[in-house]
Amino acid sequence: MSTEPQPVADAEVPDVLWRPSAGTVEAATLTAFARHAERTHGVELPDYDALWRWSTDELETFWETVWRWFDVTASTPYEQVLGTRALPDAVSTWFTGAHLNYAEHALREGAGPGGSAPGASDDDVAILARSESRDGLATWTRGELRERVAEVAAGLRALGVGEGDRVVAYLPNVPETTAAFLACASLGATWASCSPDFGPRTVIDRFAQIEPKVLLAVDGYRYGGKEHDRRAVVAQLQEALPTVTTTVVLPYLQDEPDLSGLRDVVLWEDALVPGEPLVFAQVPSGHPLWVLYSSGTTGLPKPIVHGHGGILLEHLKALGLHMDVGPGDRVFWFTTTGWMMWNLLLGGLLVGATIVLFDGDPGTPDLGRLWDLAEETGITTFGTSASFIAGSMKAGIEPREGRDLSALRAVGSTGSPLSTDGFDWVYDRLGPDLWLFSTSGGSDLCTAFVGGVPTLPVHRGELQARALGAALHAFDPEGRPLVGEVGELVLTDPMPSMPVFFWGDEDGSRYRGSYFEDYPGAWRHGDWITISDRGTAVISGRSDATINRGGIRMGTAEIYRAVLELDELLDAVVVDVPHPTDPSANGRILLFVVLRDGATLDEDLTRRIARRVREDCSPRHVPDAVHAIAAVPRTLSGKALEVPLKRILTGEPAARVVSRDSLGNPEALDAFAELAGELTATG
Repeated sequence: MSTEPQPVADAEVPDVLWRPSAGTVEAATLTAFARHAERTHGVELPDYDALWRWSTDELETFWETVWRWFDVTASTPYEQVLGTRALPDAVSTWFTGAHLNYAEHALREGAGPGGSAPGASDDDVAILARSESRDGLATWTRGELRERVAEVAAGLRALGVGEGDRVVAYLPNVPETTAAFLACASLGATWASCSPDFGPRTVIDRFAQIEPKVLLAVDGYRYGGKEHDRRAVVAQLQEALPTVTTTVVLPYLQDEPDLSGLRDVVLWEDALVPGEPLVFAQVPSGHPLWVLYSSGTTGLPKPIVHGHGGILLEHLKALGLHMDVGPGDRVFWFTTTGWMMWNLLLGGLLVGATIVLFDGDPGTPDLGRLWDLAEETGITTFGTSASFIAGSMKAGIEPREGRDLSALRAVGSTGSPLSTDGFDWVYDRLGPDLWLFSTSGGSDLCTAFVGGVPTLPVHRGELQARALGAALHAFDPEGRPLVGEVGELVLTDPMPSMPVFFWGDEDGSRYRGSYFEDYPGAWRHGDWITISDRGTAVISGRSDATINRGGIRMGTAEIYRAVLELDELLDAVVVDVPHPTDPSANGRILLFVVLRDGATLDEDLTRRIARRVREDCSPRHVPDAVHAIAAVPRTLSGKALEVPLKRILTGEPAARVVSRDSLGNPEALDAFAELAGELTATG
């Protein structure tokens, strides 16, 4: 398999929206790291491209340098950085021999990266948290966090939790959840979490696979001003999880909830054991830290297991170098405990930053709510999703109007590709000095492998660069690298945070089949990506939802970027429905749109939609039909159900295609099931 790219010149270089000042470049941790690497290894790294190439060519040396730069400590040293580069075998050979603990690094005091001072101290604020279900702003120092972690850890130990046991959490994004995770990690137990807005079937499908010993849960929560009692769901979880010996309930909706309908239940405060020292189990680098899950739109979600060492190294790199977060920073990402961005956000503790948490409806009373939080807490890095930025733009939100956002220096976006309009809105509304970094990655590696670089310019509509240590390429169907053309996103070398295994996948067949069947020896991620000859990137959507017309492959994200420029449209999903009898013939491109209040899908709007796709994308990808719908069906993490909708529209029963409990708005499926019947009847 060739690894030499075949360059294609960029057609047009997008406008530069931001360029770091000389002072910004000089102050970046990434710059200090590069100079350290030059001195230590006798290499010349004049720019980011050279640094990236060194990090992928000299993979073992790079990760050893990250280890030393961030002063990773292990009770027993590693025997080798990486046993083999060959995928998939490499995933279990990172830092073999080393024994360490993720939680120990998240809670320690000490100097900053590279031995710089000052570092984090126990008097520094570790967590700031706002919740719709609670009054006031919660503030925990690092010392207080350590104390509460120790109390939870001792409580879990008293419940029989030890190395290798599983603890599952049906908890919101509040400080107690962070403390519980770190306590679990300190014991060498394995963590998994779902947000309380997940339905019971969705939670059971995830948690039952790993046979947990202890369930942590809340009695309920408030969202958008409405109360949601979850005690009945917790009872269902207990019934479906026979290995759970104790359920610990955090009163969240009520101060004194009635828990008489639950068995073997203990209130949160009663489960804490104060006064015991915090001890960190020293576990192998690949020891299971947590289990993340795929979206679960088809079949059981994949239980993705990450190890202590791999996540520790990757998140030190991602937060410390690529997001340029460190002591004194306040980093926020709008997320729930059911999305990998919650796990990544906790990485802020590893680099000595304050993490800012929010639980509730970001649209109550309006989408300015999170910008209020940014002012209140002095957020320096504001992380969100492309859909939140699009929603703020459509709603006419003015973040700086009446707010002091002078502390804010960076905005991160992920979850789906950020449109060029989204880029423009951020700079128009938040100012030209802000660093906007759009990122792409996934739960599979619990990181972004293409995205932000604080020392590079921001081009409209583009991700800045491939991440350090990520040998990422765009491949054609024959496994040849492409430059300037759309290809499959692949990783040709291992990364430390690749899953160590899938839970219950004894022979590894499900793991290998998920990533390594299409390009032997390379990880196929399932996204379309274009890498420019400048090293920037554009994600065009999921590769299995791509629409091919006459050899022209169009990612769905490109169509969304085009049509959502129209003010009448709030949301959209596009589906390529195959020809019912001739698989070689073109199918029908069906576009489903959510209209703004007062808008009508008339002939004029339909023509303008077609013109936008024709001019911005391709005449071959103009929709064959446009339908108005009430809402786009989305998973609980906000992803549109493109591939499942295709299957439903070709006649498969919706109940077999997708678990309704895995959706944030299951009622939105009904319109597609009805239309499927019409399409089948008309052929």
